[in-house]
Amino acid sequence: MEMVLQAKDAVEWAYRAEGAVNLVLAYCGNSPKFIGKVLRVQKVSRNGSEYGNGHSALTKHEYVLWGEVAGIASAPTREIVEQLYVQQIMCPLLGSEHVDAGIRVLVSREFLEAVENRVLHSRPTWRVDEAKVNPLCDSVLLIADHSIFPLVSGTFKEDFCISVEIKPKCGFLPTSQFIAEENAVKKRITRFQMHQALRLHQGKVSQISKYNPLDLYSGSKDRVQKAIKSLFLTPQNNFRVFLNGAFVFGGLDATDSTSCTVDQAFDDALKHVILAKEGMHTNYFLELVAEAVFNSSLLNRLLEVQKLDIVDIEGAIHAYYDVISQPCAVCWEKGEKMLSGKYSVMHSMPMHKSLKIVRDYLISATAKDLSMMISFRSRSNMDQGSSYDVVYLDSTHQSFHYKASFIDLDMKPLKKMEYYYELDQRIAGNYVQRAKNVQEFENGESSHSDWHNT
Repeated sequence: MEMVLQAKDAVEWAYRAEGAVNLVLAYCGNSPKFIGKVLRVQKVSRNGSEYGNGHSALTKHEYVLWGEVAGIASAPTREIVEQLYVQQIMCPLLGSEHVDAGIRVLVSREFLEAVENRVLHSRPTWRVDEAKVNPLCDSVLLIADHSIFPLVSGTFKEDFCISVEIKPKCGFLPTSQFIAEENAVKKRITRFQMHQALRLHQGKVSQISKYNPLDLYSGSKDRVQKAIKSLFLTPQNNFRVFLNGAFVFGGLDATDSTSCTVDQAFDDALKHVILAKEGMHTNYFLELVAEAVFNSSLLNRLLEVQKLDIVDIEGAIHAYYDVISQPCAVCWEKGEKMLSGKYSVMHSMPMHKSLKIVRDYLISATAKDLSMMISFRSRSNMDQGSSYDVVYLDSTHQSFHYKASFIDLDMKPLKKMEYYYELDQRIAGNYVQRAKNVQEFENGESSHSDWHNT
């Protein structure tokens, strides 16, 4: 008989992290079946959701969009759809060796309610306000805990293991002909940097991140090191570090920031891993992370998937309205005629091409929003036969095994296309207005100075 997690089992699962869609719980019990695993538990919006009951699979238009993917059209629940999406689409694109699609574990409603109560005080307040554990799901996803290092035997080494979670974000500038002239800034400034300006304006971050995704994807060792250092200086929720599976550095949400006290505690924690003089452990750890990122081919593969978005949301939104068989709201807003205006080429496409554009855009959106986990453990003489990759830290003359994985490969709902378009317009519009305000201020200062000196 298949096991079902019950309310009494909730005490063996502790809060690890969460995203917009799922909670991640780390196992803290003694069962061999769960050691080295985490649970991904679906959340539901507190103000209602299209998939709020946990049993909705696909909308009628999503059936058309994803119907060719094996098993998806007949999947009875959204959870199974999500797992098949990772197995059938993201694994082949990103490499099955770097993606764990997981296995489903049955759960009772009492287990989910007990988990909700158990993790409540560990969650960021704004996350609690937005969503809760979905009590109507009948299963959760069990996947490998990428913050710890397994041995072939399935046991875990006593040596210290340190892991870093990075959200790389979009690594290219769009060149689409469908980008409106007033949004041409998108071709010069990264989406991440422009979004930071909007989030600061909205009070969602306390300072603008120093990170530029183009540095991380550049293929230049110096620029990769710069990117990792920038993520460390302004981690928000884009950079986290775990020691033996325990969170030791970074932000649980975007408003978190580091302090000298936290930095010192983090440097002290690294003494178990990095052999260095007092105060130098953090610098050398960041070097280690940059070296692993530079040596691995993960970002090249990730960038290829992101670039499936070839027409930008300003082009894909038109294909979306054709897919859902509705008049194009964007053409109407811009005063365009669907079949004779600037975007007529999009609306004149056969349906299979429109479906491919939307499908590729949503796959790209997953790739732009995922996280990358890189775990390290010291390499000993007894590890010579290990299949794990090796990175050498020249500054400390240490060798480390490392493994890199992609996580948070959520399938994006088709309905979210409208949200993506609206957000894109806000991001670009805010950035353009901000730049204009700065220019006007500087011109005003200059005029005032000129007048004062005459």
